[in-house]
Amino acid sequence: MTFQQRLNRWFWRGVGGDSRPVIYDIDAVAPALRRFETPETVAAIRSELVGILPDRQDIPKYHEIDPGRSHISTEADGAASWRVFMLYAMGAKPEANRRRCPQTCALLDATPDLFQAFFSILEPHKSVPAHESPYAGYLRYHLPLLVPTDNPPQMRVRDYWHTWREGEGLLFCDYWEHEVVNHSDQVRVVLIIDIFRPLPLVRDRVNRLVTRTYLRRRYGKKIAEGKAPEL
Repeated sequence: MTFQQRLNRWFWRGVGGDSRPVIYDIDAVAPALRRFETPETVAAIRSELVGILPDRQDIPKYHEIDPGRSHISTEADGAASWRVFMLYAMGAKPEANRRRCPQTCALLDATPDLFQAFFSILEPHKSVPAHESPYAGYLRYHLPLLVPTDNPPQMRVRDYWHTWREGEGLLFCDYWEHEVVNHSDQVRVVLIIDIFRPLPLVRDRVNRLVTRTYLRRRYGKKIAEGKAPEL
């Protein structure tokens, strides 16, 4: 068992194991995330997103920045892609990307307990097979920005099915098995914001230390430099 797997098991036990929630109450756990859901904020973030989408063929595919996840990123025929426009990675900041999204990044930088943030861009008909997060130290928030109107895609987290609606946030534990089923002819884009998972004191301190040192060095900094990580 690797160091990261041992750490995941320790975190997992600290939050109730298989009894931990699937969906979390944003107002109770991370109320600062509600700032992203006001109509004015959604419009500002969407405007910056629309500015980068014409160049999305140059945005890396998920498996190009995290080769260990190629089994969920690629399609058998290579036609549809899952692209990631990174804005924050465990303390590392990809400056070229951030210059194109200054309002979004200002909001992110003012968000407590920020772990990671990026635009998740699903091309038409790109589904994501069932998988679990490789790290248990965070919770994941989705802010839908562009949701197909025809046959909108759905996400399953454990036994909970969710259909995105523009501007309506969702906070969940993606350390549970989850998948995306997408048969739409349109692009779906979500701003993903990962925050540190609420943990008992000692586990929380270890989580933050591991993130600032091990994860930032092996993953975050390499993403910010446009290199594939070693995870």
